[in-house]
Amino acid sequence: MASPTPGVESLDAVRALQHALYRAAKADPGRRFHALYDKVHRRDVLQRAWGQVRRNNGAPGIDQTTLADVEEYGVARLLDELEAELKVGACRPLPARRVFIPKPGTDERRPLSIPSVRDRVVQAAVKIVIEPVFEADFLPCSFGFRPKRGAHDGLQVLLDESFRGSRWVVETDVADCFGSIPHSGLMSAVEERISDRRLLALLRAFLRAGVMEQGSVRRPVTGTPQGGVVSPLLANVYLHRLDRAWRGAYGTLVRYADDALVMCRSKGQAVAALARLTALLADLGLEPKAAKTRIVHLTEGGEGVDFLGFHHRLVRSRAVRGTGGITYLARWPSRKAAQHARDRIRFMTMRARLAAPVQQVVQEINLFLRGWAGYFRYGNSAHAFDKIRRYALMRLALFIAKRHQRGRAWGFAQVYRSRDALGLISLNGIVVAPRPNRAWRAPVEHRR
Repeated sequence: MASPTPGVESLDAVRALQHALYRAAKADPGRRFHALYDKVHRRDVLQRAWGQVRRNNGAPGIDQTTLADVEEYGVARLLDELEAELKVGACRPLPARRVFIPKPGTDERRPLSIPSVRDRVVQAAVKIVIEPVFEADFLPCSFGFRPKRGAHDGLQVLLDESFRGSRWVVETDVADCFGSIPHSGLMSAVEERISDRRLLALLRAFLRAGVMEQGSVRRPVTGTPQGGVVSPLLANVYLHRLDRAWRGAYGTLVRYADDALVMCRSKGQAVAALARLTALLADLGLEPKAAKTRIVHLTEGGEGVDFLGFHHRLVRSRAVRGTGGITYLARWPSRKAAQHARDRIRFMTMRARLAAPVQQVVQEINLFLRGWAGYFRYGNSAHAFDKIRRYALMRLALFIAKRHQRGRAWGFAQVYRSRDALGLISLNGIVVAPRPNRAWRAPVEHRR
């Protein structure tokens, strides 16, 4: 039998390390780990951290060093330097570069902090080492930014709880969560599990590095910058205190990072749940976003709720064999999600891009639609998919007409006379309607 390649060996060694840390943390919930820092600068850990950073393909930090620059400089050379700096405690994180990006479907702009490539590699290495320790503690109500868990797992809970009779919903999200988490409280939460002084000092250094905005550096005493590799994990570590303090008497909590929703069986329980949620957030120095906090009673023909990109509404199925049908919680892309799709398609077909070949534009639209529909296909989304594809066809027809300086009727003729709509993908037949108390995605069969 051929021996595994060095890359596979190092990957297996890192996984073995993570499994060992997880098992140790799970076996002893009160254990505080005091020897983790030496794992951060292990070469195989740094190598895997670089691989994760490279796959994410992010922008440069304030030093303007790109991923291509690092590859030209030499990845091994960079990792040698980081390993040496970490061993002697000489790692000094740079401030992150602050940019503002639009929120899909709104006029708001969200702050995003972009660390340097070197700092992202170190943060990824820290995350690789400490994540298994905290994963052993995280509760089932938390779904965001966790391995082997995701948005659709949380969405399935909504479906199941609604089927069981929980039709009162408390919806909210935390106002400026990533920017409001107090450093002192966050480090206190981290120290419940980690006592390694050098690792704690490195985490504090990243929190205190601050952000550079419009040429000046700000070092606030709150916040874990959104955009940092380790920030989602640290946010979960802090919000785990909310999960831990929650009690089932207030309803079923579903939390995806800073978005939270509680499924309740009565109005009284929902009112109590909202009061409890507000009090627990206040204890953490956080508060719910007023514009997104409300109680909704799910009724047939009534209003619904938006959560994790979907709009959820109670509907009745068609009558079958004399029955009146059943009432169930349906979901499809929310207005914001649909508007985001239209905005992206409009951007790819705008007048400023008329010089681009039509085939290239179609490929770009297809790439976006595959990703967008890949998420929303697990829902009752067929009608929404039809509307988005018709919009894409319309924009493509207008693009072709303008490109050839012809009327829109000519452009529509080129699209609709084509056998395959010029290669634009179809979204028909890909929707998977979720069912209560069933896995949202069937397990993949093992093939020989």
